Parts: sequence; structure tokens; C-alpha cells
Amino acid sequence: MKGETAMVTAVITGASGGLGREYINAVIAEYPSVDAFWLIARRKELLKEIAGEHPDKTIAAISLDLSEEESLDIFEQLLKENTPEIKVLINNAGFGKCEDFFSSNRRAQTDMVDLNCRALMGMTRLCLPYMLDDSLIINVSSIAAFAPTPRMSVYAATKSFVLSLSKALHDELRPRGIKVLAVCPGPMDTEFWRVANVPEGRSRLIDKLPRVSAPEVAARSLKAAKRGKLVYTNSFFYKLYRLIGKLLPHGFLMQFTEI
Repeated sequence: MKGETAMVTAVITGASGGLGREYINAVIAEYPSVDAFWLIARRKELLKEIAGEHPDKTIAAISLDLSEEESLDIFEQLLKENTPEIKVLINNAGFGKCEDFFSSNRRAQTDMVDLNCRALMGMTRLCLPYMLDDSLIINVSSIAAFAPTPRMSVYAATKSFVLSLSKALHDELRPRGIKVLAVCPGPMDTEFWRVANVPEGRSRLIDKLPRVSAPEVAARSLKAAKRGKLVYTNSFFYKLYRLIGKLLPHGFLMQFTEI
């Protein structure tokens, strides 16, 4: 990467699968001016596979574990060496765990905070000096941000952080020509559930919720970000839940949100 001429660039974290992978296709469709992609994930072999699917684009497969502070230092150095012109930043990296907090693995819980919150905030701050006028930041939150979720308590709290930060930055960065959107999707059929260890057939909440399409979330949220929207939630069902989360006491809602 070092020494290349600055190119109009999209930076996508958590890009090796699921929603992150769909965002690559959405950006290509919506922003033909984007020539280069910086794809960030732990699994470099999957990133290289994705790069092979888009031979007409300059794609950097960057293997980093963003839950580790030194990964942000490495990324900062890459920015300084290459000075990209960033048009789109998509903070998609994150994970959840379904377990009782009392008996949970401490490292898993702190890693969740590090990746879902600290890394997202750090990536955003590092990229801002390189962002073009009329550029976009998309932060992937969740419907879990709308109300506390027992047995996914830390995950829901991290997504509330993402939602709150995104709303504030939407206002703060507007004078600089940078639009910020929080994406709050419902459940999607991705690797998230395997990593989260949600017990199939035993969750009184998750088993009943309608699934949403990852390609649709990626495409529509990108369009919403371009229009300057603050929050994107897909489907009427989850938009209604977002409203209910504002109107009803969370103590009452938690009787229904427990996983």
C-alpha cells in the first residue's frame, strides 16, 4: 500500500462476512467514484477471497484484531503512510455473547466493550482527518440499543453507546460536510448467532423475531446515510419497537427482551 497515489477510499471493518461483506457491494453500487477499499477483519484469507471477486477495484486486505489497542496504532500508521481520501467509513466490526453476566467469561465481556465501543470510536477519530467533503460514517448499532436486554446485557449496552455517539457526531460533524448514521438492524441470518451462542430453540425472544435481509440493510442504510438521516431501522416491525422503546418503561420491556 505504501507509496500509492491517494485514491477515493472506503474503509469497512468486520468486512469478512455477513453485513460487512454486503456493504462492499452496496458501496460499489452507490459510489462508483470509490476506487479503493480498505477491508479490515481478523481472517485475512476471507478478505483475500473477497478481493478476488472485485478485480476492477484496488482492495487492501488488512488483517487486524481491533479489540487490541496495538491494532489501532497499526491502522494509524497505515493512514499516515498512504493518506487516503476516505469517502465512506463503515464501522461494522462487533460481536455479542448470550450468557448470564454472573457466570460469564470476563475476557469475552471486556473484549466486547473494546471492539464494539472503543475500536469504533478510535477508528472514527483516526479516519476523520482523511475524510472528504460530503463523506459518510455508518456505525452499525442494533435494535438492542433501544432497550436493555437481559442475558445480552453488555452487548445491548455497547450498542446503546454506538447509537448515542452516532447521534452526537451527526450534529457535531455536519458543519464539516460529514454525515453520520447509526444503523439499528433486526436479527439477520449471519455468523453473529453462532458466535453469540444463542441456544437455538430455547430463546423465548430471538426464535419469534422476524429476520431481515443483510443485503437490503446494507443498500438501504447507505442510501439513508446519503440523505442525511440520523438513524436507520429496517422494517415496520422494528421501527415500531424503536418507538415503543422510547415510550414504555424499560423495566416493563425487559420482561419481553430477555434472551
